[in-house]
Amino acid sequence: MDWLRDHPEVKTIRVAAADLNGVARGKRIPARFADKLLTEGTKFPYSVLNMDIWGEDVENSPLVWQAGDPDGLLMPTERGFMPMPWLDAPTALLPLWMFHPDGRPYDGCPRQALARVAERYASAGLTPVVATELEFFLIDDSKFGELQVPPSPRSGKRRTGAETLSLRALDSFDRFFTDLYDSCEAMDIPADTAISEAAPGQFEINLMHQPDPLKAADDAWLFKLLVKGVARRYGFAASFMAKPYHLFNGSGMHMHFSVLDSRGNNIFDDGSEAGSERLRHAVAGCLQAMPGSALIFAPHENSYDRLVPNAHAPTGIGWAYENRTSAIRIPSSGHKARRIEHRTPGGDVNPYLTTAAILGAALNGIEDGRDAPAPITGNAYDHPLAQLPGSWGEAIDAFEASPEMRRIFPQHLIENLVMTKRQELHYMAELSDAETVELYLDTV
Repeated sequence: MDWLRDHPEVKTIRVAAADLNGVARGKRIPARFADKLLTEGTKFPYSVLNMDIWGEDVENSPLVWQAGDPDGLLMPTERGFMPMPWLDAPTALLPLWMFHPDGRPYDGCPRQALARVAERYASAGLTPVVATELEFFLIDDSKFGELQVPPSPRSGKRRTGAETLSLRALDSFDRFFTDLYDSCEAMDIPADTAISEAAPGQFEINLMHQPDPLKAADDAWLFKLLVKGVARRYGFAASFMAKPYHLFNGSGMHMHFSVLDSRGNNIFDDGSEAGSERLRHAVAGCLQAMPGSALIFAPHENSYDRLVPNAHAPTGIGWAYENRTSAIRIPSSGHKARRIEHRTPGGDVNPYLTTAAILGAALNGIEDGRDAPAPITGNAYDHPLAQLPGSWGEAIDAFEASPEMRRIFPQHLIENLVMTKRQELHYMAELSDAETVELYLDTV
């Protein structure tokens, strides 16, 4: 309530939780009822966190007709109130997560799934430190079925070529990025470096490491909402769609993580260039879980357009030191910063499920003492590696059957996600390419 008292201009509140697709589902509430929200929460049907990408109920879901579509209890996360700078009227956002009415965590809530993994680490006396790198496109989508780079607010010109690490590309949208960084500051999102990327209108912003995986996933989820909202204020779209342009690279959400012991020491560091045995155990766990977790990292039909050879997105299940062609990369760094970079997730992922899948797989490997295969050298696309599932349908089947996923996620969430994705797979077949882009451009 302190934040609201300091901002008396705020008259309305949005309350929102992430569904399985990472879409914000919520309500608009007058600010004068904020006290009740903080103490009593609010209610949504459980099924709201299990809707398909169109916001439709999942057919035959036991959460709907069979159970009578009952309500879950939504309570505020630790984040509390924050501004929504992309709206015209002063408005506060209150992020929520779902519980049963008796206070038990609801297993179908993505944030609860990540909390469950974080508790596994805490029980082992470990703390994961997490950062994300989020790539996105700025797009002029004013004509249906025709995407192009928006004109620069400074020059009015469209830069149609890729301009990797170009200051000119960043400066062309300087007012947008300045507004975005100011908004990140207001929302306590630790946005760090911004660069232009390898496709037209594509950019990447890094979010700083957090010794709390829930905070890191919150930051990524809120950042995606913010970027899309600020872009619309400037008259164009920002999209985290995996691959909006067939001829250019897609967007990823690369995740970096290390693990600290109870004394604050990085367990991936042993003073050597190779890193510790437990680093290799964590790598092995991530590799073992990769076929089953592909649906988390590539959750939509368009996701599989990104996972193709020679497009800066992995296709083979392998790891390497300082090699961006591999699915798992160990960046060069000082010993204290020894970490793992997981390069498989697309920009269209749910950050909570992705963080849970990666950290859970790494902990599986650490717990099992699993040995990693030898790291590869050179171009990963040229190695005879086991491959990620090649299609959405294959990934759904692999996720459902995966023993690694059952160690990480509750069975209820697994069943819900499989039903959701099979429904989407069925109905996406009815859409044209233009309709597919139109659907994913804003939703993911």
